[in-house]
Amino acid sequence: MASFLTDNDDLRFYLERGIDWDALVEVTEYGYRTPDGFKTPAEARTFYAEIAAMMGELVAKELGPRAATIDREGNQLSEGEVTEGPAMQAFFAALKAAEVHRLCLPRELGGLNAPLALYFLIAEMVARGDVSAMTHFSFHGGMAMAMLAYSIHEGTTDFDVAAGRIASTRFGEYIEEIARGDAWGCMDITEPDAGSDMARLRARATQDDQGNWTVTGEKIFITSGHGKFHFVIARTEDPKGDDAFSGLQGLSMFLVKAYDDLPDGRRVRHVSIERLEEKLGHHGSVTAALLFDNAPAQLIGKRGEGFKYMLVLMNNARVGVAFESIGLGECALRMAREYAAGRRSMGKAIADHEMIADLLDEMETDLLGLRALAATSAFHEEMSQKMALLERFTAGAPEAGRVKAELPKHRALSRRYTPLLKYLAAEKAVEIARRNVQIHGGVGYTKEYGAEKLLRDALVLPIYEGTSQIQSLMAMKDTLMGIIKRPQAFLGRMAQARWRSVSSTDPLERRVSAVSVLSLSVQQHLLTRTAADKLKTLGGTSPATWKASLSREWDPKRDFALAMLHAERLTRLLADEAIAEILLEQSRRFPERREVLERWLDRCELRDRALHEEITTTGERMLSKLASRRAEVGS
Repeated sequence: MASFLTDNDDLRFYLERGIDWDALVEVTEYGYRTPDGFKTPAEARTFYAEIAAMMGELVAKELGPRAATIDREGNQLSEGEVTEGPAMQAFFAALKAAEVHRLCLPRELGGLNAPLALYFLIAEMVARGDVSAMTHFSFHGGMAMAMLAYSIHEGTTDFDVAAGRIASTRFGEYIEEIARGDAWGCMDITEPDAGSDMARLRARATQDDQGNWTVTGEKIFITSGHGKFHFVIARTEDPKGDDAFSGLQGLSMFLVKAYDDLPDGRRVRHVSIERLEEKLGHHGSVTAALLFDNAPAQLIGKRGEGFKYMLVLMNNARVGVAFESIGLGECALRMAREYAAGRRSMGKAIADHEMIADLLDEMETDLLGLRALAATSAFHEEMSQKMALLERFTAGAPEAGRVKAELPKHRALSRRYTPLLKYLAAEKAVEIARRNVQIHGGVGYTKEYGAEKLLRDALVLPIYEGTSQIQSLMAMKDTLMGIIKRPQAFLGRMAQARWRSVSSTDPLERRVSAVSVLSLSVQQHLLTRTAADKLKTLGGTSPATWKASLSREWDPKRDFALAMLHAERLTRLLADEAIAEILLEQSRRFPERREVLERWLDRCELRDRALHEEITTTGERMLSKLASRRAEVGS
């Protein structure tokens, strides 16, 4: 039987060996304290492999052949309700029958208690079948897990520490409804004129004399917005002062039920669906504009904590988009490879023409590197979340010290990798889909072969869940602020990288270290220039204040003009460096991975030298132009 797992050796590598499943099993099983849980990693891994194999076959059978039909059928809005196309309904009926929406939920909540890392590997396979189906799939079990995460963060989940299980949780009834496949949820943030700039959100939540909350306002571009359960960001306090970013402090998080189904079969709506967006791609995924008119709402956490609660889920969402991107890229690569093998020109298959062969090789190499970064990011994000939970169960136990010591490492690595992953995976998905169209030639521009659909579907990936530019600004800020906070550690890293680049006995380690030297050199250049520019602004201040200004008083929005200009270039370089380091570590444990590392280095070394040159020698003209424009506006 066809399977999207067994035909993908690299994906199987991560399922079988490339992820530290033993560590994930331990934290997922609450340190093996649960009576009905797995007692050994081997036992758990056998179960995970069975689930992955089942999903690989299900997606290949039930989704892949329906992808074109899902794209054509789309969704319909009639009398205020959305009807999905028959093909999408058939696939989700198969998912419901397989009970996969229970995959990551704890057993005590009716789930299978599988790691999120397994879900992400499955997500790649679903996205390979159809990325719009994957998008909707994420709003089923994913939103049930969000309910549990929010309840834990706000303190409304009770734990039976002795039994190693959750005793009760605030949204247990809703979680079960989603787990059955009878409902799903969504996240409602974006409003007209307020996308990435959340400080401008205007939807308002008010509380009556009895303490009941209602939400009023408009939300747009809401993925799977026809769902029942909506996590809504709404304003409860007005911005203070002139700082535009103070508006974030007045946002709160709410859970709103969009409707209730009555026993007589009628549906009472609290949130109306105003329209469905007519999109370039993702036709199977509902994107809705919603109107809240005094919709009953439940406050999550405390008022004013909405932005904080949004961030709780953002890393997982961005890792999820990366796996979606890889799945789409995998589909595009296979489509291009199959066509190139069968299409003959000038006496041979076009796959044997040097330029096409090179394009296919680079597409495959990109996916190998991205999957390494994605699996690593997913691992550290899940470990950071679950080790924080495991602290509750290990307090006073022998392993408590180890859990506490390891947690900061996982948090730091997750924070480092996630924006790099989301940026590069989304951008590469567009590039790979575009190349697939080019390899198909004229027929790639028609609807017959499906290449144009993948390009249409890919174009939104650098936009949603944080644009590529937002990811770049995050990576730049964290990188440079990290140097400012720990300059000696940075100098030590630079010295070590330079030494390893010339002295390592492993030629591949020397090459990886050379990439790190390029990255660190760029970081040093940007920070040196930034510090020099800041010194110029201190000319009219007392020298006694300079030390504090240079060591503490940094505002990335104000002080990092050159770094902001080059943020995307820096992010590409940082991502290349991270992938090279991950593949080097893999090659030490699994010698067969040395070939993957060598392929990655062959591609990244030249572009990273070019990025280094571009960042260190350009930018003055654009900064001068912007400065002149600001001066004109000011005058």
